Amino acid sequence: MNIVLFSAEEINLPLCRSDYRAVHILNILHKGVGDTFEAGIINGKEGIATITDLTEEKIIFKFTPISEGKKLYPLTMIIGFPRPIQLKRLLRDVASLGVASVHLTATELGEKSYLNSSMSQYENAYAMLKDGSVQAKSSHIPELFIHTSLKECLNSLTKVKNSLRVAFDNVKPESHLLALADFSQGCKAKLLDCGVVAAIGSERGWTDNERNMLVAADFKLCGIGSRVLRTETASTVAAALILSKMEV
Repeated sequence: MNIVLFSAEEINLPLCRSDYRAVHILNILHKGVGDTFEAGIINGKEGIATITDLTEEKIIFKFTPISEGKKLYPLTMIIGFPRPIQLKRLLRDVASLGVASVHLTATELGEKSYLNSSMSQYENAYAMLKDGSVQAKSSHIPELFIHTSLKECLNSLTKVKNSLRVAFDNVKPESHLLALADFSQGCKAKLLDCGVVAAIGSERGWTDNERNMLVAADFKLCGIGSRVLRTETASTVAAALILSKMEV
């Protein structure tokens, strides 16, 4: 836990010693009265918390904001549901990289039972995004959306304007992701200004019907090599490559 996060409502309230954050502060960081630890407000300011008192039940601290926190990058990721154990790692990794939002979606070739797993529940998936943000020492957590189909997911993107859209496909790719600079000629500004929406399918990839939907929604089909990757691996690699093109 590289930063301890609090909601805006609890940032200056005493922290119960049974809370997992208090256990970390006292037992892992070994902090006491007068000591400080890095803290932040969820989706808000980051700073330093100073422990002013310890009681048998509470940690009493004062938070001093220092910065607005690490801003998320304008990268929206559409990800077909992978295996639940993979999804945990995937969400942590993309959050630690600083993506702005994640759209988890069922796909036509995806395993339907994954939608019934505990990781398909919003609160559990969001917890993994929060873990990844904490690992990256960031107070800002990516937005999370869960969809029952790619069509529903794409319809939800109507508010995402002027962004470059790429979908990863090792069956019918138009180009390689490393040609992203060429794709971005349609953007009037740099990728960091216009943003990117990246779609990665479930383990079995996209159907022709889904490819047609993606192309109709202005996605460019591209590949990242001839090897077939796990969804979690493809998501992390894709995010890293796109962020490198953003020159962040």
